[in-house]
Amino acid sequence: MTNFAAMPREIHLLDRKYQDLVEAGLDEAGRGPLAGPVFAAAVILPEGFHHSLLNDSKQMKEKDRELLRGIIEREAVSWAVEMVDVEEIDSLNILWASVTGMQRAAARLTVRPDILLVDGNRFRPFGGFRYETVVHGDATFASIAAASVLAKTARDEYMRALAGKFPKYGWDRNMGYPTAEHLAAIKKYGYTEHHRKSFHPKELEPTLFD
Repeated sequence: MTNFAAMPREIHLLDRKYQDLVEAGLDEAGRGPLAGPVFAAAVILPEGFHHSLLNDSKQMKEKDRELLRGIIEREAVSWAVEMVDVEEIDSLNILWASVTGMQRAAARLTVRPDILLVDGNRFRPFGGFRYETVVHGDATFASIAAASVLAKTARDEYMRALAGKFPKYGWDRNMGYPTAEHLAAIKKYGYTEHHRKSFHPKELEPTLFD
């Protein structure tokens, strides 16, 4: 007898919200870390695009994200990824740095979308683009999920490279998030120029930047 409970569940994302409009999905990766930039992506998928592994990138295995990254980059009508560095994050705050990154990614698309579907609930008008925010959009619409995959894989790649220069912080494992390993390393070795100065966990003193 087939054990249906043990079988992998296929994710069913919506192909699009408006059948008669060119939609671009927007998402970011890296709002929560203590170190490293935030990455943002914009993706226009071809009509009818579907892949059984595509989901909110946070819910995907690393190997599946990497597989989907190549497929999305090859098959998307247009895509773009932008990085916002720690200096700009500290200047704007992480929310508006994330929005700025998504705006820049959308502006770089080679096909102008009729509407932007933005993951989350905050955005700002720019460039005459029509947009809608979608809470949990990366688990709802394929284009936003695709953007989440590109943003996440690009940021992880960047943090792994950065870990080679700063191996004491374990960024190849924690990606700059406030894990116990990362917090212990900051307490022992202090902050680097890649740490965000605008946010400090309660157990860490801002004076460690001095």
